[in-house]
Amino acid sequence: MAASRKMQPDLLAQLIAHWPDNLSGLCHLELALSGGLDSCVLLHLLCRWRDEAGGPAVSAVHVHHGISQHADDWAVFCGQLCAQYQVPLRVEHVSLQRAGGQSLEAVAREARYQVLAASPARVIALAQHADDQAETVLLQLLRGGGPRALAAMPVSRDWQGKLLWRPLLKLGRSQLQQYAEAHCLQWVEDDSNADTANYLRNHLRLHTLPALRQRLPQLDAQLQRSAQRMADAASILDDMAALDLQQVASGAGLSVPALLQLSLPRQRNLLVCWLARQSVSAATPEALDALLAALAAGQAARLALPGVELFCYRQVLGLLRVVDHAAPWPQLCRVGESWQGEHGMLRWLRGRGLPADWQGRAVYLHSRQPGATLSLAVGHKSLKKLFQEHGVPALLRNDWPVLLGADGELLGVPGVALNARMQQADGWWPEWLPAAIHR
Repeated sequence: MAASRKMQPDLLAQLIAHWPDNLSGLCHLELALSGGLDSCVLLHLLCRWRDEAGGPAVSAVHVHHGISQHADDWAVFCGQLCAQYQVPLRVEHVSLQRAGGQSLEAVAREARYQVLAASPARVIALAQHADDQAETVLLQLLRGGGPRALAAMPVSRDWQGKLLWRPLLKLGRSQLQQYAEAHCLQWVEDDSNADTANYLRNHLRLHTLPALRQRLPQLDAQLQRSAQRMADAASILDDMAALDLQQVASGAGLSVPALLQLSLPRQRNLLVCWLARQSVSAATPEALDALLAALAAGQAARLALPGVELFCYRQVLGLLRVVDHAAPWPQLCRVGESWQGEHGMLRWLRGRGLPADWQGRAVYLHSRQPGATLSLAVGHKSLKKLFQEHGVPALLRNDWPVLLGADGELLGVPGVALNARMQQADGWWPEWLPAAIHR
């Protein structure tokens, strides 16, 4: 085995060479440890770096998806391995629930990244390698991905206040296999990796890519080159979106008139980047096109995405979180004093509104009662009609509160209309800024 080890190039120097210079003083990183070949090799390299070259301290996290019947055994294996290397390990159990046609693979990936986001470490080490990169580029191409998708995985990138680091990205799986055998490493095999019927990535790995490599020996290098070019293109698109956002931003949303002044490709690009900044899953190109077409035609425009709703109100395209419970009305608030809750914010503006000397008076945010009407300068009008006249989208109305006095009298609908009898020229006008809706 010693002779075999000498024949193989040592990967430790390559790993250290890929350590970002701006993190040279960092003392701790966490490894995403699946128990497979790739992450076990990376764990071994990181521990060697720690012990032989004064590298940072290492901890590990194993995500227990519960998909495979062997999931418990994998968690035990990771625990034993980390104990052997004196590496702290946390095992996180996740529950997977598919929605909106998501694949199980995509849901599992989202769950893993939620676990990584909660890591106490500044840097998260991931064990993807060059073969993974080639698979990802080809997979995204088959899915019709654009430059951002085809850019595949960078060696390092900032993400949710952390750095995702992939030091093995220039190494092929065969090199990792040789290293593991030379160092007598053990690992687990995921039985789902052989399932080519249900997982397209497995079909590419086991059938498509090996056949292409026989015809094109430089395939991986060419795919890597294409990924780098797409990364450059994606960076330019991000720069363009940042410039456009300066002109289109309106508070927390986007000005629809300003958005429509851009060319259609720039509209799409801006929406994609803006949603990414909000950590919102990207919509399909078809869904974005339908939304933009509705905005251009002046029609009611909305788009449901996982956990959020994209909607247009008063010529501003905004984003609302979706929650599973109604607003907890009634809520006490005071005239002139902002109030904020999970479903929105009540703020007060000076102008025509409730009497100025009501400042500090207790009033209540309350749910709308069916058939309620509001007293106006001439007659009464139903709240439903008022919502329609003021262009409040239908999806906002159920969670939009009314304002009641301490005696239960209807004072008005914040941001829409007030009881005419209560108004004066220099008073307090209530504005409601929605933040969430329930379905």
